[in-house]
Amino acid sequence: MAVTVLPRSPLVRYLLVRLALIVPTVLILVTVVFFFMRVIGDPITASQGGRLSAADLAERKAEAGFDRPILAQYWDYLSGLVRGDFGTALTDHRAISEVLVTNGAATLELVAWALLVAFAVGVPLGRIAARYRDRLPDVSIRIFAVLVYAAPVFFVGLLLKLLFSATLGWLPSSGRASPTAEIALNNVTPKTNIMIVDAILYGDPGFILDVLKHAVLPAVALGLLTAGVFIRLIRINLLETMRTDYVTAARARGVSERRVVRQHAFRNALVPVVTVMGMQIAMMLGGAILTETTFEWQGLGYTLSKYLLARDFVAVQGIVTAIAVVVAVSSFLIDVINALVDPRVRY
Repeated sequence: MAVTVLPRSPLVRYLLVRLALIVPTVLILVTVVFFFMRVIGDPITASQGGRLSAADLAERKAEAGFDRPILAQYWDYLSGLVRGDFGTALTDHRAISEVLVTNGAATLELVAWALLVAFAVGVPLGRIAARYRDRLPDVSIRIFAVLVYAAPVFFVGLLLKLLFSATLGWLPSSGRASPTAEIALNNVTPKTNIMIVDAILYGDPGFILDVLKHAVLPAVALGLLTAGVFIRLIRINLLETMRTDYVTAARARGVSERRVVRQHAFRNALVPVVTVMGMQIAMMLGGAILTETTFEWQGLGYTLSKYLLARDFVAVQGIVTAIAVVVAVSSFLIDVINALVDPRVRY
């Protein structure tokens, strides 16, 4: 008698397989990051070499366990990760888990704002481009999509700062809030480290407006990168959907073109956007490093660049590992959403 190992439900079977793939994926990423960081030597010598005497250097290496065989260090690192211990920074002695909570919240806030901009710009423009195919609006939007996708995110950020901050003086050029608001929001209880939530909890409309004004330029700089991808995806998929039989049947029933697009074609055109969003999150986290550095946004990217300059490779290893885990989990969540939206992906 045959034994059924996996559940019969295609959805549950699909999600279990995707969930099982996360473990080896994260393990491979963690292993690559760990051994890559050791190729350049031990972290103590990399960050403190030249500042300490040979005796002090040897003592620090022994204290941190970097004089042990590399496989023993690797096992200790994996054991620590299982317990949620990402290590301690060598330069400022902060626990990486604390850095992830404090600065990671800032990065998540920036990515959330950027996704909002990407949807607000990309979805309607993609829809307009499909509706006016090969006409002036379509050509203009396609050129815009290529430009915003091809332009380096730091270059777009510098242009925005030059125009809206230095020239027009409409928006602040750096930071997550003005010094007065930041001091006040640091005392909010409970503190979330997500500035807009803290401002709402504080209850001062002036601080909420201040936080929103600081978020505009970084969110637009990072969001336009993804908006270019959304425009092209929405346009292509909407055009393909408009040629399907059920859309033709709707037209034959006398349904107006605007209603055909809104009720019959647009929802199906959004499915690939959900799929690509998982990959875009990884790209946005990479772009966040440049955006945060450009706008002095105190997120993981800004902190990572500081640790890189200080050659603090223990901190770099912990942050990069955490980002890899976030990307893997995000991809799984996108797979779940995609499976719920489009039953075809379960088979």
